[in-house]
Amino acid sequence: MRDQHDERETMTITRAAHDVTDLGLAGEGVRRVEWAEREMPVLRSIRERFAQERPLDGLRIGACLHVTTETANLMRTLQAGGAEVVLAASNPLSTQDDVAAALVSEYGIPVHARRGEDRDTYYAHLNSVADSLPQLTMDDGCDLVSLLHQERASQVKDVLAGTEETTTGVIRLRAMAADGALGYPVIAVNEAQTKHLFDNRYGTGQSTLDGILRATNLLIAGRNVVIAGYGWVGRGIAMRMAGHGGHVTIVEVDPIRALEALMDGYQVMTAGDAAAWGDLFITATGNVNVFRREHFEAMKDGAVMANSGHFDAELDLQALRQMAEGHVREVRNNVQEFDIGGKRLHLIAEGRLVNLGAAEGHPAAVMDMSFANQALAAEYVVKHHGELEKRVYGVPASMDAEVARLKLLSFGIDIEPMTAEQAEYVASWKHGT
Repeated sequence: MRDQHDERETMTITRAAHDVTDLGLAGEGVRRVEWAEREMPVLRSIRERFAQERPLDGLRIGACLHVTTETANLMRTLQAGGAEVVLAASNPLSTQDDVAAALVSEYGIPVHARRGEDRDTYYAHLNSVADSLPQLTMDDGCDLVSLLHQERASQVKDVLAGTEETTTGVIRLRAMAADGALGYPVIAVNEAQTKHLFDNRYGTGQSTLDGILRATNLLIAGRNVVIAGYGWVGRGIAMRMAGHGGHVTIVEVDPIRALEALMDGYQVMTAGDAAAWGDLFITATGNVNVFRREHFEAMKDGAVMANSGHFDAELDLQALRQMAEGHVREVRNNVQEFDIGGKRLHLIAEGRLVNLGAAEGHPAAVMDMSFANQALAAEYVVKHHGELEKRVYGVPASMDAEVARLKLLSFGIDIEPMTAEQAEYVASWKHGT
C-alpha cells in the first residue's frame, strides 16, 4: 500500500501531529480502554489474528468516529493489522479526552479531537485526517467522505473504499450514489444485522436512557415519553422507556413503522398531538426539525428534550433560542433551560447525541460486534476493492454471520447445526406436502 501514493512523500503538512486536550490524562484513558477491551472478545480475537497476518499492512486509514474507549480498541485492532491510522471525532461532544490522550501517548495513534470543540475546530480536525491522504475512510455520519468530495476532490481518486458506521451516514452516502457523486465504494457497516439489530436497538436503547438519567435524574415511571422515529434506534429506546414504566408514544412518518409501533403496544400520534401530551421528548429519525416552533409552543412547562439521532438538527434549536430571547441558563450539567415567557423547556447535551454528550455511549459488549464488522470490512476492501463499483454495499452475509458466531462463542454458547438432510431440504424446491 505504501507505494501507491508517492505524493505523500513530498507533501508538506503544516497541521499538528495531534490535537488533544491534555496528554496528562493518558493514564486514566488506558485504564478505561483496557476495561472496555474485557467486554470486546470478538474484536480482541480479530486483533490477535491481525497481529499475526498483518492484512492491512501499510494501508492508510482516515477515521472520523466517536473517540471513546470502544473506538480506541478498534484503532488498536487496525494498527495491529498493519494500518497507519489517523482519527478525528465525529461529534464535538462525543470525545472522551482521556481516551484521546491515551491513543496518542500510549498507543501511538494520531488523534485530532477535543470534547466541546467548536465547529471550526471540528472541521480543522477533519482536514488533519484528510492530510494523511487516507486510502480507506472510516466514517460515522459521512462528514469525512463529504469533506473529501466537496473540498478535496483531487484526493478522492486515491481512496480505495470506505466504511460507514451509522444510519445518517448511509442515508447521505446513498444520496451521493444516486446523484452519481460518490467517488469510491463504501461498505455500510450500519446495515449489518449484528450492527442494527444489536448496536442500534440494544446499545442505543440503553445508552440513551443512561444519558438522560445521568443528565436529569428523572423518574421515567409514570412519565409520558414521546419518541420520534421507530427505526431500530427508536425501537430500542421505546423498549427501555417502557421497561422503566414510561408511557410511550411514537411519532412516525412511515405507515408501516407506525403500524408496527401500534402493534408493539405503543400509542402513535402526530407530532402536534404528542407535543401537548409529552413530558420527555426523544428524537431518533435522522431528519431535520422534527420538533419545531409550533411544537415548542404546545409543550408543557418543564418538558425535557433529547436527541439520539446523529446530528443536532432534529430539534429546531434556532427557533428555540429565538423564542427564549436570551433567557437560557444551565440548570444541571448538560441541561439547558429555555425560559419562554415563563414556560421552561429543557434541552439535554445541546441537542447533540444524548448518549455520548451526557454519558459514555454504547456498552462495550455491543460495540464489540459493530467494530468487529468495521475491522473485517477494512480487511475485505483491501482484498476486493478492485471488484467493487462506486456505490454503497452491505456487509457480506458470511462476515455478519461470523461476527455473530464469535459473539455466541464468547458467551460459551453453541448453536444447533443442520443435518445433511436438513441442508438438502431447505436448498431444494422439489419437496412438497
